Amino acid sequence: MSKIRTLIVDDSATMRALLAKLLALEPDIELVGAATDALHARALIKELDPDVITLDIEMPGMSGLEFLEKLMRLRPTPVIIVSSLTRSGTDTTAHALEIGAVDCVPKPSGGSAEYLAGYGRKLAELVRAAAQVNSRSHSQVVAASPPVAEVVHSGDARLIAIGSSTGGVEALQVLLGGFPANCPPTVVVQHINGAFAEAVARRLDASCAPRICLAEPDIALKPGHVYLAPGNERHLQVRGDRTFYTKMRAGDPVSGHRPSVDMLFHSVAQAAGAQAVGIQLTGMGSDGAQGLLAMRQAGAHTIAQDEATCTVFGMPRAAIALGAAAEIAGIHQIARRAFAKAA
Repeated sequence: MSKIRTLIVDDSATMRALLAKLLALEPDIELVGAATDALHARALIKELDPDVITLDIEMPGMSGLEFLEKLMRLRPTPVIIVSSLTRSGTDTTAHALEIGAVDCVPKPSGGSAEYLAGYGRKLAELVRAAAQVNSRSHSQVVAASPPVAEVVHSGDARLIAIGSSTGGVEALQVLLGGFPANCPPTVVVQHINGAFAEAVARRLDASCAPRICLAEPDIALKPGHVYLAPGNERHLQVRGDRTFYTKMRAGDPVSGHRPSVDMLFHSVAQAAGAQAVGIQLTGMGSDGAQGLLAMRQAGAHTIAQDEATCTVFGMPRAAIALGAAAEIAGIHQIARRAFAKAA
């Protein structure tokens, strides 16, 4: 198999050298170049045609964010953001994920050999995942999603559960942008580094009609609110009957993840049954497939994102293969399909 051709973009010579050293340890990854700024990166992309780019977004001159916007519009390429953990860094990273970056990772800190080895393995995993991305899907997603009119919830659906992973922040921007301000309580597991979860919630909240916030333990779920799992420390579940509540619990990863979409969906199947809608969005692997099947078997309406608009079709494909999805829809149609069932 051919190696994954990777380009590093960072204005720090020290960081470029460190990332290059870590990626050089991976036999299936080839470092084809390292750019000092956005203009240098543009020239190297034309010359080298990399499969994956790692990008620092806080750079002098043309910012990484401006560069990413141009890249995704003119030459969509899988990009992994390597960002600082400052407030401005996390906010800008959340914006980058909205406009098409595949994933994000904090810049390495500390210098122990054990820490750097673990960081290198994580970065290599993200590069491998990014290499499987369908870059053509970006043009399918960027079109504005038509707003959903305010709805009166006279039907059975009283809870919406959403699972997403690679490419999910961009998909959530479109999907939740189509939610009305009076949507049913909605719970979301998005696989993301916990350091960036709060910033993602803030940015989604600023651009969507419902209130979007991080989930907290044992709170009542309210209409007009979307609750995002806060990171990688605990699973997010739902309990209750007439009123639904969050349940946050520690534990081992399930289906390879913590928080796990499967854990969320299984809890919603048990708590809400036919009163729920389950939505499986873009992502690698199969987390959520078994849980979505449990929701459908409990009477919930279930929807999987279609291949054309997925960054990675893994999670929806797994759900569809199990017969877990009652419908398959493009990202711009999912909100309307969900509320056709919810109203």
